[in-house]
Amino acid sequence: MIALVQRVRSGSVEVNGEIVGSTGRGFVVLVGVCADDEPSDAMKLAEKVYGLRVFEDHTGKFNLSISDVGGSILAVSQFTLCADTTKGRRPSFARAMEPERAKNLFDAFVELLRAKGIHTETGIFGAKMLVKIENDGPVTLWLDSKAKRKK
Repeated sequence: MIALVQRVRSGSVEVNGEIVGSTGRGFVVLVGVCADDEPSDAMKLAEKVYGLRVFEDHTGKFNLSISDVGGSILAVSQFTLCADTTKGRRPSFARAMEPERAKNLFDAFVELLRAKGIHTETGIFGAKMLVKIENDGPVTLWLDSKAKRKK
């Protein structure tokens, strides 16, 4: 699984003009589920997101995690993170997991964060969404549950 984690002041996701998920101070996490991902990848990624120390302490250093600051998360499914852009100009999405299985792993990722006590909202899996992000810092991190992903 791949996650693009953005530290935010706020974020929201709209579907058909209606806000379906939002967050205040915390993270917007765009999540791509790739064809070779397994439940252990959801667990690994949730642990990493939960433990990231990217919020400043009283000295201005990145020493605090999302739980330390009482933050929340907006998780948004984004299969395009699994794109292969090495050939031509049109991305290939062959490395993305098929939707039904991908939704199960995305939901597992969200539930793992909720089980840790982090308020986590989502968009609507598979819907066309308008994501609004007020990136704070900016702080943006790329996480991959696999050390080396095969191409």
